[in-house]
Amino acid sequence: MKIAVMGAGAVGCYYGGMLGRAGHEVTLVGRAAHVEAVRRGGLLLQTKEFEERVPVQASERADGVRGARLVLFCVKSTDTEAAGAEIAPHLGADALVLSLQNGFDNAARLQELVRSRVAPAVVYVATEMAGPGHVRHHGRGELVVAPEVAAGEVAAAFRAAGVPLQASDNVAGALWMKLIVNCAYNALSAIAQLPYGRLVQGEGIEAVMRDVVDECLAVARAADIAVPGDAHETVRRIAATMPTQYSSTAQDLSRGKRSEIDHLNGYVVRRGAELGVATPVNRTLHALVKLMEKR
Repeated sequence: MKIAVMGAGAVGCYYGGMLGRAGHEVTLVGRAAHVEAVRRGGLLLQTKEFEERVPVQASERADGVRGARLVLFCVKSTDTEAAGAEIAPHLGADALVLSLQNGFDNAARLQELVRSRVAPAVVYVATEMAGPGHVRHHGRGELVVAPEVAAGEVAAAFRAAGVPLQASDNVAGALWMKLIVNCAYNALSAIAQLPYGRLVQGEGIEAVMRDVVDECLAVARAADIAVPGDAHETVRRIAATMPTQYSSTAQDLSRGKRSEIDHLNGYVVRRGAELGVATPVNRTLHALVKLMEKR
């Protein structure tokens, strides 16, 4: 299968690398330094089980998605509209665009810009860019998708590549659960510059995280979104399954980059205001990260 990754950062490179390793024709669309490194020596995919240079193609241009049957859309939530407009002229009508992004509404925003079908995927993976052309995987990697995505050749490609797919009739609820996890961890990890395992050991941190989760659940109820499972237990489990992971927000701030906080805690604050639900803890975390972005 011909596959393209729009936004070849840590998430896109991991899944693109796994699919390329399984023999698919993968093109990574990313920044110049990354593209040059991949062209020179392939994508270095480093996991706990193996370390391998995967032969994939790379491009700085959005037309790198042309002809792809599957496009993994992995840009930051802040760049959804701009990147969507860039790839729109190059997408085939039969292409599936899978949004592997943080945040709740990216797939809907992207669908307004492209004629191809867009589907959301809930991503649970611990990964980072260790350097240009070098992605390091720390754990997990499953995707939660709608039943129609979890069937057919796309699903077969992922599973053959060692990427677990979980089918859900409630992707909106699953997306909100992931949003809750992001709201609980991302800002705190960024402010403290600590990985999840050490973060949760901080004095008072578990109580703050409980407050964040409660606010997110209150907004979900007001929005008639059914969040599956026990959100508090899911949040607690993240630190155990990804103890060495720094949040993407922490990684952005450490590199002097703008984060996605407006689409995480900031999104909950905005929806809460629209629905008449108070979100003071999320508002505080959002405001603190915004201050740090201006340093």
